[in-house]
Amino acid sequence: QAPAVLLRALEDVRPDIVLALGQTEGRSDLSVERVAINVMDARIADNALAQPIDQPVVADGPAAYFSTLPIKHLVARLRAAGFPASVSQTAGTFVCNQVFYALQHALAGQAVRSGFVHLPLLPEQAAHWPGPPMPSMPLGTQVAALTCALRSLCDGSAPGNGDERIGGGSLN
Repeated sequence: QAPAVLLRALEDVRPDIVLALGQTEGRSDLSVERVAINVMDARIADNALAQPIDQPVVADGPAAYFSTLPIKHLVARLRAAGFPASVSQTAGTFVCNQVFYALQHALAGQAVRSGFVHLPLLPEQAAHWPGPPMPSMPLGTQVAALTCALRSLCDGSAPGNGDERIGGGSLN
């Protein structure tokens, strides 16, 4: 249901910038996502008990969409402000990727900058997580970091075309 809710919000608000958010276990920082892929492959059911396997997010849609946000600039600004952040090469294949892909698909060809950030668990979620301990970040820190990210997108400091050339690749 998330893509339908997102599309209605995009129509109602008509934003200039969209920073979609999701949460996932195992992240210790704000993970600024690079690419959304056109596949849903869920290892568990979502909140509506749906568990799509090897299905496209959008039938006949392109294989992937890149974020149109200056992802490395965002990471650099967050780190400079004292917040842990990194570039993430993939949003996975669960609901967060579905939202990210639907967002980029809906805004393709429009002059709206958009992307996705994964957030860590809250401490109270990590404390009750079954299995091994999980990293977490307090809500106040997450809010402050996201405020910093949004300011960096709105204050004119973000690169107009392209992004900063900072190493952020992955070996795996």
